[in-house]
Amino acid sequence: MKISRQEKLRAITYSMDLLIPGFYFWCPWFTVRLGGATPDDNPYKYPGKIHDSTGIALVLPGYRIFTTYQGSYDA
Repeated sequence: MKISRQEKLRAITYSMDLLIPGFYFWCPWFTVRLGGATPDDNPYKYPGKIHDSTGIALVLPGYRIFTTYQGSYDA
């Protein structure tokens, strides 16, 4: 099963929004997610969205985040 780019970005958004430890990179050609989690869509589908075409983030334990992304996760 091939996962769409939008679903991969949604997983990165979910992980960054909830401060789940991991390394995240996205650009127009590919995405990398080491760590993090897939969105739990029960009872509703996670609506968050990244509004940048390229970025990088590192989320460490203890709720520390370092990221180039400065936008909101609102859809």
